[in-house]
Formats: sequence, C-alpha cells, structure tokens
Amino acid sequence: MKKQVLFWVWSFCIISLFGQDTFSIIAVDEETGEVGSAGASCITGAADFGGVIIIGQIIPGRGGINAQATICIPNRNLEAGIDRMEAGDSPDEVLEYLFNNDQCFWGSQDSTNRQYGIADFDANAKARTAAFTGANCMNENGHIVGPNYAIQGNILLDTYVLDSMEARFLRTEGSLANKLMAAMQGANIPGADSRCLSDSTSSTSAFLMVYKPDDLEDEPSLLLNVLEAPAGIEPIDSLQKLFDEQIDTDTLNNEDTLAFVDALIEDQIQIYPNPASEFIHIKTVKNIQSIAILDLRGKRIAYDPSVRRIDITDFPAGMFWLEFKTIKDKSVRLTFIKI
Repeated sequence: MKKQVLFWVWSFCIISLFGQDTFSIIAVDEETGEVGSAGASCITGAADFGGVIIIGQIIPGRGGINAQATICIPNRNLEAGIDRMEAGDSPDEVLEYLFNNDQCFWGSQDSTNRQYGIADFDANAKARTAAFTGANCMNENGHIVGPNYAIQGNILLDTYVLDSMEARFLRTEGSLANKLMAAMQGANIPGADSRCLSDSTSSTSAFLMVYKPDDLEDEPSLLLNVLEAPAGIEPIDSLQKLFDEQIDTDTLNNEDTLAFVDALIEDQIQIYPNPASEFIHIKTVKNIQSIAILDLRGKRIAYDPSVRRIDITDFPAGMFWLEFKTIKDKSVRLTFIKI
C-alpha cells in the first residue's frame, strides 16, 4: 500500500509540473481601458492542454498577468496572482506575494524557476507594470518593463528577441491589438524559442487576446489561439492570418488602422536572397493589391504579381524597386540588388 501511495504522488508530480519556456507580452491601454496579452512557446503536444495561452489571464478593465517558465498545470501561480490583483494588490505587491507564496506543490515551491509579467490600472486608471525573472530560469532569459507593458522570455536564442518585440510594439500605431500583433512579429525569428531552431520556426504555439473594459471574463473582444502548428509551420504567421481575418478591408476607414496595416506590411515583406544573381523569392502578407518591379528611374518592368519566385537572370546588375500597392492604393517600396 505504501508503494502504491508513493507511486501516485510521483505520478501527480509529473502530471502537475510543466516546463513552459516562453516569450510573451502583457500590456494595457490607458486611453481605451483595454488589457491584452500575447505569447508563444516551442512545446510538442501544446494542443493537448489548450495551447500556450494557459500562461495568461486577464481581468477586464483591471489588468492581467503572464506566468511562465516552469509552471504547474493548472497554472496555480497565475490563479493566485489574479486573486491578489482582484483583491487590490499592485503589480509589485502581486510579485512579492507570489515569490513568498509559490503555489506549485509536491516539493516544487521554488520561485527561482518562475517568470512573470504584470500590467494593470491603478485607482486613477493609470498604467502600472512589473516583471520578474527567477535566477534559475533557463538561458537566455530576461524581461523588459515599460510604462504600460512587460515583455519577458526564457530559453531564448538571444535576448534581442525581447528587444525586437519591444521595438515593434513601440513603433506601431493604432489599437492595443495592433501593437501586440506587431510585438509578436518582432519575435518571428527562427529559434526565438531556441528549441525550435532546428525546425526554422520561432515556436509551435501562439496566442493573442484583448479585453475591453466591459467584456466578460470568458468573452474577450479578440481571442486568437494557435494551439499547435504542424512541424515547420510558423505559428506567428498563422496567428497573423487569424488577425488579418479580423480586418474587413471593405470597411477600413480608421486612419490608425490604415497606418498600422501599412507599417505591418512593410515589416513583414521579405525578399530573399538579397542580393541575388538568378532568383528572388517574395514573402508578403494579406492586403497586398498589386506588385510591380521598377528600375531606379521609375520605369516599370513587366511582372506577374501572382508569382512569388522571380527569375532575374536577364536583369542587368544593379538595384531595383519592388513596389507593393496596399489598401487605399497606398504603396510600399523595397529594394533588391541583382549581382
């Protein structure tokens, strides 16, 4: 009987503890009162537990927490942090509580293996943020705290993944959802979670959610969840596709949204190899209306816009423009070099 009990305890530990090595962002918008979270991780079998979205939870109109690195399933530390936030604790107070009252049981109460990002509103609707990275989180690891956002990650290819997420978040105009999607594109790097480097993807599972102040806790205004992408498929690209489907190009009249779409398209267009001698490949996103090749004098070169692999063997050596027409007939120009 004693052996059976010990086996049950050992089995419970294996099931309850899970390494959720991840990059994520949590943010609030003081103007709209929105709270949003996004993240990704490289985990085989992520779909079995609902995807990496289990690291984040939001209280509409109040704030949210991302709890990652080594976590329990269910994510008990996340639940405890949300309870403290509902009770009125500030982000710093929530972190202090979680550090001193780790909720993972069976000998695993070690806060040095945890990572948290928190963003909320104070009583005057002003943003507050905090983050924590335990000393035993797997390298590379770190976090960045801004006035209304916290970005964190561990087992990263390099901490520049976090820098790239922050840069995209800050330079993107428009809604909180726009900024969060741009931040995720900042981590669209093979091996962002280093375990996925061999598959040439950033991760296997990704999510994005945004709550307006009057949303119900189980009914966010935006919820995108890529449970688990097939091997070799980039989940952030899949997340982007889901995001794009939320934008109706027939009713795009909001200038902030238009500015975001143009910036996003420019960020995501890829021309490779560049320079090239024989062929160039083009990777674009939705909302491209047409593509043209121009020489530096502006002369157009005939090109079938449905083709994404262009034979440039007969092009003279030099620099050329690829002009992409976007919604509202705006254009984005990028250069490539024929050698």
